[in-house]
Amino acid sequence: MIDLYTWMTPNGRKISIALEEFELPYRVIALDIGKDEQFAPEFLKISPNNKIPAIVDHDTGIAMMESGAILMYLAEKTGKLMPPPGPERWVVIQWLMMQIGHVGPMLGQTHHFVFYNKGKAPYAEQRYLKENARIYKVLDTRLGQAEFLGGDYSIADIATWPWIARFERQQMNLSDYPNLKRWYLEIAVRPAVQRGYHVPQRLEDVPMPD
Repeated sequence: MIDLYTWMTPNGRKISIALEEFELPYRVIALDIGKDEQFAPEFLKISPNNKIPAIVDHDTGIAMMESGAILMYLAEKTGKLMPPPGPERWVVIQWLMMQIGHVGPMLGQTHHFVFYNKGKAPYAEQRYLKENARIYKVLDTRLGQAEFLGGDYSIADIATWPWIARFERQQMNLSDYPNLKRWYLEIAVRPAVQRGYHVPQRLEDVPMPD
């Protein structure tokens, strides 16, 4: 059994989707980041960076933070959604790192400045909207070359999709990026993606590991 400590953000969603795709038993535990619950001392034992998502794998006793590392761990654990060592594996890893280093941080800044605090920092709004368009173009170009980011459906797609699912918050029109739109819609109907949107339990209702 895996405990998933998460909240309803793109980074949190990616791990619940992955756990559904991997068909691993798990329970979802809520950390309301709007109330700073991620700074609870008991959560610090699991995630030293006080960020969601994090997991505790009771099968192995391993606790992990950072969504990219968690995805790679789960892929290794199950032998699914990441190729074996070789060139194809590195293709998946590079697009996973694209999400970790660019898609998530940049689109996340757009959410902060454009969606939640619109009108307070015009320079920041312009900067991140411009970077949005650049990132969408990179993804659209790649998806004109391959059905999925890593070639076959993989953890790179799982990592990226929840961020593109917030395209309205980013003031982006998916119709301007036909390859990205095709990819987005193809993944959106996957049963595991739809099941990955859970109503989590409360942190205080869940026994914490020693």
